[in-house]
Amino acid sequence: MKLTLPDLAFLMVSESEHNADMYYASGFLAYDSFIYLNSGNDMIIVSDMELGRAKKESKVHEVIPTSRYNIMDKIRKNKDADAAYCEIISELLHSKNLNRIAVPYNFPVQLADCLRKANFEIIPIKSPLREMREIKSEKEISAIEYAQRAGEKALAEGIRAIKNASVIDGVLMHNNSPLKTEDVRTIIDKSLLSFNCEAQDSIIACGRGSSDPHWKGEGELRADEPIVIDMVPRSKKERYYSDMTRTVMHGTPMDELKSMYSAVLDSQEAALNNIKAGVTGAEIHNIVCDVLEERGYKTSRGKSTEFTEGFIHSTGHGVGLDIHEGPNLGENGKELKAGCIVTVEPGLYYKNIGGVRLEDVVVVSHSGCKNLTMFEKNLVL
Repeated sequence: MKLTLPDLAFLMVSESEHNADMYYASGFLAYDSFIYLNSGNDMIIVSDMELGRAKKESKVHEVIPTSRYNIMDKIRKNKDADAAYCEIISELLHSKNLNRIAVPYNFPVQLADCLRKANFEIIPIKSPLREMREIKSEKEISAIEYAQRAGEKALAEGIRAIKNASVIDGVLMHNNSPLKTEDVRTIIDKSLLSFNCEAQDSIIACGRGSSDPHWKGEGELRADEPIVIDMVPRSKKERYYSDMTRTVMHGTPMDELKSMYSAVLDSQEAALNNIKAGVTGAEIHNIVCDVLEERGYKTSRGKSTEFTEGFIHSTGHGVGLDIHEGPNLGENGKELKAGCIVTVEPGLYYKNIGGVRLEDVVVVSHSGCKNLTMFEKNLVL
């Protein structure tokens, strides 16, 4: 992997299970920390236990075991694994005549201090991998689309349970018991597993509580109330996320809710019709705000004080190895490039009514965008 950092090498020390940059750079999934260095060509240093798997799975130029640097002797001498790791990195950098090293902002402070004491110049920078990750390859797009298809099949099963429920005293019933958020979440999770996918804590928020955009939801689902379902399916093998939201109801919506749904749907369509390479995320966000404000709804655009009702968040974000990554569709959103994948998720939230949110995920192209989301948009089931 080529990085454009004049006169600087780039160093990361981390596991790659939760560090998307580390996984993106190395292609190697590990639950324990290892060393990544890019000084023209890239390399990783891993434990001897991981050496065989790293050579098979990683995409880096060179894979080296820690035993080459006598890791156990260093641990015995220092009686500290972190100090031993610092010595390994020092030896590595000296062997390559490197003195000025760039590290990401989340680089371990203890390790940075240790390397500085060894007379290396350690320079924290915004990771160049973050921007590189914004443009997806065809393989990455395929992985996200796979997660999206699996998510849609799971969502269909969850919504089917809501649609087929009976109603007793305003509560949705399934198999003679109240249908709960937890039941629908289990249905979705089981379906995702059949496609070797998973979703972290899907939002299934019913009623007025859905006016809190990130409330996970709990308890009985009720008729005649909005149910916001927001899920982030991920392929367990490829590790890429998708992201989607639908708002549904079993019963009859009040007029205010129907108006909210119509406004959100139209604002999303306006955004989708204008997304293309060269347009900024800020422009797309403003288009959404324009539609919603024309319908009489307040937005947080330009607000500097607390804003809790109406359209209270940005229009969307990038998605990939992280659920939220660049680029952003918000007030400060930069120019979109072909190959970016972004969500488009306007919403309206009122405490005395509940919430409405619709979310699709699209691939930006020079002529427009390709919507990877094929799931229908119907408020009433």
